[in-house]
Amino acid sequence: MNIELKKPTVLNIDEMQQLVSKEVMAGIILYRSDSEIATTIRSYTIAIADERIIGFAALHIHTKTLAEVRSLVVHEDFRRLGVGKMIVEALLKEAIVLGLKEVLTLTYKKEFFEKLGFVEIPKESIPDQKIWQDCIKCKHFPICNEVSLIKQI
Repeated sequence: MNIELKKPTVLNIDEMQQLVSKEVMAGIILYRSDSEIATTIRSYTIAIADERIIGFAALHIHTKTLAEVRSLVVHEDFRRLGVGKMIVEALLKEAIVLGLKEVLTLTYKKEFFEKLGFVEIPKESIPDQKIWQDCIKCKHFPICNEVSLIKQI
């Protein structure tokens, strides 16, 4: 199977929304409107196999030194094949090119990110703008079971 990583266009938004809808409904991934995805489309990397999107994530920049991997999703049929790892590694390379120093994530998949070199940090250490931009919109706020992890790059 040939998997290609690339940057999406706004024409990919509907397919991206379909892919992530189950995780959004379950409260695993935060809902993002079509408009929000469109305005941040350049932050996403998509994985394509057989001419369809099988996964994606975004590298969201918070400060001149810190970014976040967010909205990581892989189609159920392609999980445990290394697709998520490919996407995150591509985002980490992008972060290095951009001159960032750290990449943060909030996740329910702690072990996945630890295998990629992320280490757990207290939630209190994540930037306030993350809380007030994203977390406040979550149906689990303020009782959150996600784990915050960071990777120095």
